[in-house]
Amino acid sequence: MGSNLFSPLKLREITFRNRIFVSPMCQYSSEEGLPTDWHLVHLGSRAVGGAGMVMVEASGVSPEGRISPWDSGIWSSEHAKAFTRIARFIADQGAVPGIQLAHAGRKASTNRPWKGGGAVDAAHGGWQPIAPSAIPFDQKHAVPIAISAGQIDQVVRQFADAARWSLEAGFAVVEIHAAHGYLLHEFLSPLCNQRNDEYGGSLENRMRLPFRVVEAVREIWPAKWPVFVRISATDWAPGGWDLQQSIEFSRRLKERGIDLIDCSSGGAVPGQKIPVAPGYQVPFSEAIRKEAGIATGAVGLITEPAQAQEIIASGQADIVLLARELLRDPYWPLHAAAALGVDVPWPAQYERAKHR
Repeated sequence: MGSNLFSPLKLREITFRNRIFVSPMCQYSSEEGLPTDWHLVHLGSRAVGGAGMVMVEASGVSPEGRISPWDSGIWSSEHAKAFTRIARFIADQGAVPGIQLAHAGRKASTNRPWKGGGAVDAAHGGWQPIAPSAIPFDQKHAVPIAISAGQIDQVVRQFADAARWSLEAGFAVVEIHAAHGYLLHEFLSPLCNQRNDEYGGSLENRMRLPFRVVEAVREIWPAKWPVFVRISATDWAPGGWDLQQSIEFSRRLKERGIDLIDCSSGGAVPGQKIPVAPGYQVPFSEAIRKEAGIATGAVGLITEPAQAQEIIASGQADIVLLARELLRDPYWPLHAAAALGVDVPWPAQYERAKHR
């Protein structure tokens, strides 16, 4: 029996074995940006579990680009080398290894969530965040420095360098993080970006830095392999970034060689009123797919096999990205296949457990 969810997807010269991708999830368990055995087991088990792609968490393109001092990063050959074993293991299990390149902007230098979040000062390994404008995210976050033109050029170079290191590490997909209130999203959203230079004001100006980053990464990344961009399709706040701007942004990203838009939402400002419910962000992936003519990924409270199957079968998205559900069950893809009546191979080491 066939299934849209378990049909292969080809983007450029990469073929994904199914449409179930592991969403990037911060583990706050790195050391100086270097992944540890935790990451090998965490990411490797999801590859063993049958996902089509396993995406490494938001990885800082610089030390100051990390969300916390314990986030992973990819800004040197040492980081590339540390990721090599992980990328190789993921690929050896039949999944495509990917990594999300990120700069946290004004939401950088924070504590681990289970330690209460909030700003981390220099005495505890923190640093001064940068942002489009000197506006803190909230009272618990540090006041950022408004980024200069020279620093903007440096950020573009850091994303390009991170792509180069990612290539060296053995990743086949990079995703540029332009969502959740981090630096590139901060430039897009008028709620965060109050600049009066060429990077602020009009939609064209607010898109300028993300476009520069995309162009720099796409130039480094092999033409045969895809590049994704994660966006927040709406700020869920009056006067903020919204779906219509996201559609135009996505249309322009496609022109610049982006292959898939990973459609999330929110994160730009505190106090958002988000109508959280199963599949609540799927309408964004559907609208962008239709209006911008680009492949999309749906993410957010996708938990049931039939739900995921319907999203793909109905053309609402080309892939689904799962996060918390894959934390609960690393083998969700294998179990979903069984629930949908699809026969997929299990790892040879686990084959004897395939049939009860």
